[in-house]
Amino acid sequence: MPSALEDLQSIQEYIARDSRYYADKFVDEAFRKTELLADFPECGRVVQEMENPSLREIIYGSYRIIYELIEDEVQIVAVIHGKRLLPEMNP
Repeated sequence: MPSALEDLQSIQEYIARDSRYYADKFVDEAFRKTELLADFPECGRVVQEMENPSLREIIYGSYRIIYELIEDEVQIVAVIHGKRLLPEMNP
């Protein structure tokens, strides 16, 4: 499975076909959205498709930023479009 950074890079490249400005803005805002998780790691909702309460997501536009709570750490595991199927995850 691609890393979340690879996901984000692919999204950025796709958006950049039309606008480099909006592609860069998307990435900046996605990072800003995840900064909240440092103070509020449980603010995202549990990923419905998974039976694992440590897998959570926050929504940014049409995208799902999926992360895993591991003890006192938050790890971003995927950034996917909301209409796409969730890839197989092995937390």
